[in-house]
Amino acid sequence: MNAPQLPSYISRENVGPWHIFLQQVEQVAPLLERRLWPWVETLRRPKRSLIVDVPIRLDSGEVAHFEGYRVHHNTSRGPGKGGVRFHQDVTLSEVMALAGWMTIKNAVVNVPFGGAKGGIRVDPRQLSLAELERVTRRYTSEISAMIGPDKDIPAPDMNTNAQVMAWMMDTYSMGEGRTVTGVVTGKPLSLGGSLGRLDATGRGVFVVARDAARRLGIPVAGARVAVQGFGNVGEAAARLFARAGARVVAVQDVSGTVYCDAGLDLEDLRRHRAATGSLIDAPGSIALEQEAFWGVPCDFLVPAALEAQINKHNAAAISARVIVEGANGPTTPEAEAILGERQVLIVPDVIANAGGVTVSYFEWVQDFSSFFWSEEEINQRLERIMGEAFAAIWQLAEERRLPLRTAAFVIACSRVLEARAIRGLYP
Repeated sequence: MNAPQLPSYISRENVGPWHIFLQQVEQVAPLLERRLWPWVETLRRPKRSLIVDVPIRLDSGEVAHFEGYRVHHNTSRGPGKGGVRFHQDVTLSEVMALAGWMTIKNAVVNVPFGGAKGGIRVDPRQLSLAELERVTRRYTSEISAMIGPDKDIPAPDMNTNAQVMAWMMDTYSMGEGRTVTGVVTGKPLSLGGSLGRLDATGRGVFVVARDAARRLGIPVAGARVAVQGFGNVGEAAARLFARAGARVVAVQDVSGTVYCDAGLDLEDLRRHRAATGSLIDAPGSIALEQEAFWGVPCDFLVPAALEAQINKHNAAAISARVIVEGANGPTTPEAEAILGERQVLIVPDVIANAGGVTVSYFEWVQDFSSFFWSEEEINQRLERIMGEAFAAIWQLAEERRLPLRTAAFVIACSRVLEARAIRGLYP
């Protein structure tokens, strides 16, 4: 039997998110046990995809239409799990890829979920709070047949938060005639949310960065760190690095790039951005051109923004020793090849940013049991699960001389396809 091949309809020149995911599956397929090869096509085909119209009445009285998506990539190991993002550039390709990466991510950390994702093509900055609530509730009602605490559990993602999750939970609950707290995670604490959830993804980034540093002999104390994205993930990761004694020398977001060789004062940076809406002119910092960010000398680079930020055009400029992917799919395959030749270690997204879904799993379990853990317990359980998962990836990578991403995909795909093969086909 020949190893599975890349489908003919996939162009290697098309590096859209879904095609990046398919290329990753192609690369790992020959490394799986031969008995799993017949099931690899499962990973190339989302289980179901829904495109919905989301009409709302604006505050002006006009009716506006937005396009929404919800994708179940694979549910062989459990209900779908994945966030909902509100962004003007959301596409079906992106949501499909994000759902695929959620399948891998959940299997890597071995939580009993499949992969799902959702989004609405909307710029939430252009909506009032009332309009945002109407968009959220209408979208939830349109996808309600696909979600549920034992079917698919949405969570926050880009431009969504605990308030959005509360609206989603309430809308779904009204349809069910009862309060169903477990239909979403990332909720406010007063509605069954979990302690530790807000920082969970950034904490996971730091945990695996620290573990990688230990194996490479790089002291975290005194290390130079550059962070792209200063939202929940990037800010939390930067803060934890700084607490461990590292110097966060550069931060970039949509407003610009700031730099300080001695290390940025993150509290000053947060206050300045809250007051002005921008990082630029924060106390003790200098502004850099956006592209100059990639060339900042550092030990750790944390891309925690959008997909495909590290690409063939800027990969050669990167001087970091370790890239820890806080975002989903921030490194294109072409860039990864360039960085690999230069011996830059990439800690892939499917383990690096899995802290969020791990604590989402904890929240889901707590909602079912109506028994809640302390933040210390949450953080301890998160570190244990992330540490064990990273250790397994590192061990396989060393044994088979694989990049960490490939090793993570081998472990995850094996778990998913094993479940698929054992379940068989119905009818």
